[in-house]
Amino acid sequence: MKIGILGCGAYGLALSSVLDKSNDVVMWTKFEEEMNNLKETRSNDKVLPGYKLDSNINITTDLASCLNNSDLLIIVIPILFFEETIISMKPYIKDQNILIATKGITTDGLMAHEVVKKYLDTEKVGILSGPTFAIDLVSKNIAGFSIATKSSETKEVVDKAFIKDNLRIEYITDLVGTEICGSIKNVLAISAGILSGLKSNESGQAMVITGMINEIKNILVGLKADPYTILSLAGIGDIFLTCTSTKSRNFSLGKLIGEGKSNEEIDNYMENTTVEGVYTLKAMKNLLDNNGLVSKDIDIIYNIVFSNRDPKDLLSYYVDKNSF
Repeated sequence: MKIGILGCGAYGLALSSVLDKSNDVVMWTKFEEEMNNLKETRSNDKVLPGYKLDSNINITTDLASCLNNSDLLIIVIPILFFEETIISMKPYIKDQNILIATKGITTDGLMAHEVVKKYLDTEKVGILSGPTFAIDLVSKNIAGFSIATKSSETKEVVDKAFIKDNLRIEYITDLVGTEICGSIKNVLAISAGILSGLKSNESGQAMVITGMINEIKNILVGLKADPYTILSLAGIGDIFLTCTSTKSRNFSLGKLIGEGKSNEEIDNYMENTTVEGVYTLKAMKNLLDNNGLVSKDIDIIYNIVFSNRDPKDLLSYYVDKNSF
């Protein structure tokens, strides 16, 4: 089976490590320098220190050679560049199955699977989401994720693609809920970081995180998704991982905000680090507006991040939501 992976960042490299070795895997990057470095060293220590890419995996900047005759395409492009990548894929898409591992919502409020359907007109789409750090995948530690798809063929192809020795795959059908959970958990991670920076007690942290989980459930209901998706690996599993680990870039940003670091320090961190939750906050606002939904929980975090509202208000809000 030929598998094309679009994106050679940490998670793209990590997913290549858990694909069955019998697959013919081609990885695509837009950048010549990244391709040459991976071909020469078989590694990218900047994003995934110590990991060596398997010698049988090919790297290319030629999109056609990655996409043509593929049985499965795995997209791991940052959400900021997702739409333009999907548009560039259109001439080469025939009948391939597409698995989206990108998390986030576009700035105009579209979910990734909606972008794929808009430009590629296919129902053979799946969403991969769940509590898996790249370093844990390449280290062959036990891990698991959800795959949401309504296509029986996509499910079958994906199931054949991955090694199951230490990996649990949970199949569900709720694409919208899976994407919302995978996106908004980055916002929740910023909140958890803010609480850590404020040196909040564990009881306070549990109160806020529980409140946010309930709000995600409400958002799922408002978007006509399955509210029980919050209980999946893509939901509570990913939230637990991201909100309790300092490996999370979103958590680290929130911690800087909670500690009262200067705007200069925070801007410097964001310039040198991809923090998905910042873009997701803006996109989530647009998504809610587009669907006539209001979330004061999202608003409070948004105003702390973008309008210099006092981070302590996050705790005050959950003590008495009615006062806000």
